[in-house]
Amino acid sequence: MARVLRVYETLLDGLADGVIDAARKFLDRQGFDLDADGRIKPKADSFAAAAARLPRSLGALRDPTMILDSFDRIDRALPTDPAQAIGSAKELVEATAKTVLIELGVPFEDKTAKLRALIDLAQRALLLHPQTQVPGPDGSNAVKRILGGLMSVAMGLGELRNEGWGTGHAPAASRAGLRPRHAHLAVGAAHTWCQLILDTLADPAAPWRKHATNGLPSGSTT
Repeated sequence: MARVLRVYETLLDGLADGVIDAARKFLDRQGFDLDADGRIKPKADSFAAAAARLPRSLGALRDPTMILDSFDRIDRALPTDPAQAIGSAKELVEATAKTVLIELGVPFEDKTAKLRALIDLAQRALLLHPQTQVPGPDGSNAVKRILGGLMSVAMGLGELRNEGWGTGHAPAASRAGLRPRHAHLAVGAAHTWCQLILDTLADPAAPWRKHATNGLPSGSTT
């Protein structure tokens, strides 16, 4: 990133004041400052806000690369490109599911697995599926209803993208009416699902760990 910023600084050097002012306003909207010396610097609060959106439980993963890449694409697309943000939100859920399954050693078809199957498999592996019987709050009827709804929300991201509202599938017609609020809806849904999955994976007291210790498949019911 630093090299790219230096290139932009060189391009801006010597331009008319009006152009510089327009460039400064544009950079401000993207989370950067252009100082009096012509140096472009990321705003501290923009990085802090981006970091705050990342689940702390990412640190428990051996390789969070796929998930971090999806978060990065979302951050770049959300302000100006709703379709890209929706497509990246779907990819975030897919990347999270695959990463968790890899961490747990659960086999899946990387090239052919559908999002719906990956979500179902990941939630079963972590005993977060509404059909799984576990003690405590995770097995309560209220939590099961929430888990069922959350599954539907995550799967809805794939449907939204497949209908042409997100990148990844070319739409049959223009995306008329697609607004930033739709992107925020998709990104918020993806973040909520991923937060639950990653936090449960990292939780040392989560029910799935007891079942794994007892030698039972993670998706087994009691």
